[in-house]
Amino acid sequence: MIVEKSAISVGLGINNIPFELYAQQLIDEVRICLESGLLSLPYYHFLPLPSTNLLILFRFFHYNNRKFGGRMRLARFRFARTTCSVIFLVLTVFSSTLFGQEFKRALPGRVFSFPQDHFSHPEFKTEWWYYSGHLYSQEKKSYGYQLTFFRTGLNRETKHQKSNWSIQDLYFAHLAITDESRGKFEYLEKISRGSLGEAGAYPYKKGEKAFRIWIEDWSIEGKGLGMQNHILKAGDKTFGIELTLTPGKNPVIHGQNGISQKAEGEGYASHYYSLPRLRTEGKIFLQSKEIPVQGISWMDHEFGSSQLREYQVGWDWFSIQLEGGTELMFYQIRERDGKIDPYSGGTIIFPDGTYQHLPKNEFQIEVLNHWTSPKSRAVYPSKWRVKVPGHRIDLTISPTVKDQELITKESTRVIYWEGSVKVGGKYQGEPIKGVGYVELTGYAESLSGKI
Repeated sequence: MIVEKSAISVGLGINNIPFELYAQQLIDEVRICLESGLLSLPYYHFLPLPSTNLLILFRFFHYNNRKFGGRMRLARFRFARTTCSVIFLVLTVFSSTLFGQEFKRALPGRVFSFPQDHFSHPEFKTEWWYYSGHLYSQEKKSYGYQLTFFRTGLNRETKHQKSNWSIQDLYFAHLAITDESRGKFEYLEKISRGSLGEAGAYPYKKGEKAFRIWIEDWSIEGKGLGMQNHILKAGDKTFGIELTLTPGKNPVIHGQNGISQKAEGEGYASHYYSLPRLRTEGKIFLQSKEIPVQGISWMDHEFGSSQLREYQVGWDWFSIQLEGGTELMFYQIRERDGKIDPYSGGTIIFPDGTYQHLPKNEFQIEVLNHWTSPKSRAVYPSKWRVKVPGHRIDLTISPTVKDQELITKESTRVIYWEGSVKVGGKYQGEPIKGVGYVELTGYAESLSGKI
């Protein structure tokens, strides 16, 4: 059973707003569409942000007509309409010139620093902070959870351009909880333009004692010695989480020479690290019931500006936490012709925290079963066999609940499957069990051009 919830933070209040501020926000709204590639002139009906963007034009006219008691003259209406049209046309033609410098690309040679790299990296266009985990109640009931914050850069403004109304980034968040005991999956999504401090993610500055990423009352905060305690708050008392995570291992840098290459060509990569095992305790809220929990989590942080090429449609990503303290991460990127891209890869993390890069030819992923979504009609892999011959690993991975699909029509507008899985098999000849999370993208529609 799946339940979708939504929380939108994109509406624009217009009462008592001076015209100058209102006009500035109008420009920002239109710019969002243009620079995120989600709008061209003929396609205003595809707007992803309800109550914003071109709908602003109508609201502007309606507001002024109502403000003057319905006595707004036709000439004034036409003048306002023409002015807005001119603004929109200028933004369309000159948006790349007016709004922003080029974003940096993920290139070899980056040296990571912690806790500094837990902070935001606004010089890159795309960034996300991802947490997933397996939690257990005192009654031995099991739960999976996922919390992800996304930042998408719109432009890189200079200091003299910044204002409380300026919009440099869009922020999205997804929260999902899998009630494994009841076979139920629910999710919640959130979006914000980031203006007036309603959302944000601060870059590191010398002397900072905490990092924070937030959308209104949803947040990730790093506190304590070395900012090692990750505090997650999302949702509410009806459906939500309040968790504290403490790493059991140091950060693991994926890929080689500071980058995780995703495709052929310079810059088609990301800077990517994980905290593969975090002790977790706190509480979750389901159906307005508070449930104390504890367990383990996984954290990813990834940032870059150009990752997928036009011939790549999506990826299959796996995080696996085995008994005894070994972890695995794999991703395979799928091409339009069904082939697996040679830049797919992974990492094995040993109990002592050391780790090793795994190129595509050192692991095998075999699909054993499929599941068809009753909502999107996408056909997803639903059971896998994973082998790492060089380390004598042979695992079977199965979803705890088949339907863990997210249709994020109110935020990122991406349909994907992300869910908790159980793991069993052999490691160096001995039986072993584990838990994990799997993310499947590009099965309902291609991600090419979106990431």
